Amino acid sequence: MSGIPHPELERWRTEFPILQTRTYLNSCSLGAVSRRSMGYLGEYQALWNTMGASAWYELWMGRLGQLKQSVATMWNARETEIALSPSVSGALSSIASSIDYRKRNRVVVAELDFPTLVYQWLARPDVEVVRVPSHDGIGVPPERWAEYVDERTAVVATSHVFYGTGYVQDLSGAAAAARRAGALFLVDGYQAAGQIAVDPRAVDADVYVAGPLKWLLGGPGIAFLWVRQERIAELRPTIASWFGARDQFLFRNDELEFRDDAGRFSMGTPAVPTAYTALGGLEIFAEAGERKIYERIAALTEDLVQLAREAGMEMKIAADPARRSGIILVRHHDAPGAVHRLAQQNVIVDYRAGYVRVSPHFYNTPDENRLFIDALQRC
Repeated sequence: MSGIPHPELERWRTEFPILQTRTYLNSCSLGAVSRRSMGYLGEYQALWNTMGASAWYELWMGRLGQLKQSVATMWNARETEIALSPSVSGALSSIASSIDYRKRNRVVVAELDFPTLVYQWLARPDVEVVRVPSHDGIGVPPERWAEYVDERTAVVATSHVFYGTGYVQDLSGAAAAARRAGALFLVDGYQAAGQIAVDPRAVDADVYVAGPLKWLLGGPGIAFLWVRQERIAELRPTIASWFGARDQFLFRNDELEFRDDAGRFSMGTPAVPTAYTALGGLEIFAEAGERKIYERIAALTEDLVQLAREAGMEMKIAADPARRSGIILVRHHDAPGAVHRLAQQNVIVDYRAGYVRVSPHFYNTPDENRLFIDALQRC
């Protein structure tokens, strides 16, 4: 496949040191770190060394607010709908603790969802977890959700992009089923944000979670939580942190009043180093152009699919290109061994259950796709 769009984005390759020595095709596990993010991390360290704790009040709180505003802008949301959490698990736990399961105790998920999403409710003996099956092991048709969601359902929770297949869900069926049942609709967008456009209201979500670890190029330690403004007041967590309290710097320990905005779901002191590195990643997205990035990822994905087919390789991907994301699984008889041997050739990918998992980002090139396929054929 020729004519990969936006070749001008290849100028950003020099911003990512790993690309100078590696063919890095594993952004769905961990995005490459940029020079800008490393520079911001150095700024954080310098402030720690020169200002100590006073940096909290004079600078770091402002950086956290800047990060929330950047996420809100990217997601077409209000800053009051955004909270920061140490991880997606923490964000999910806060939301899960906010639900009254006495009258409705069913949570509906997809069998293809990442375990973290399901564990929040498997850990609760008062909740029945129902899994929507996949007919092909790749995706879930939107109409299937209505078969499993009923008046007993408290939450419908599922992934925007399935981690194990790269399948981009049409969330309309899950959203409609949740609305009819009066259930909360929660979307895990960890594998979506940064490779496809995200607008939580547009998919009719009540809650959307993601983070900068993967496609958003910001590293681990922080997750982004969006809660629909109209639902915030009714969701009162039963796990709490001082960052979730109204007037937190009054340090009251005789009562708890939650913040009026999504900050009530914050789980502890945010990881300021990751706030700095995440800001670097989000700035690059804004400067390079989100639409261009998404179009380039889609084209590189289709190029890789075509190359794999020409090489006679079997893949686990959606049949419809419109449902594919930048995650391609290629069957291999020894996937762990192949990934190890590829790494010895400076080609970095991953594996999942009998498949080599490869994920091109906007900073990758068609030549790197070809190099990967050629190397995999020899493994």
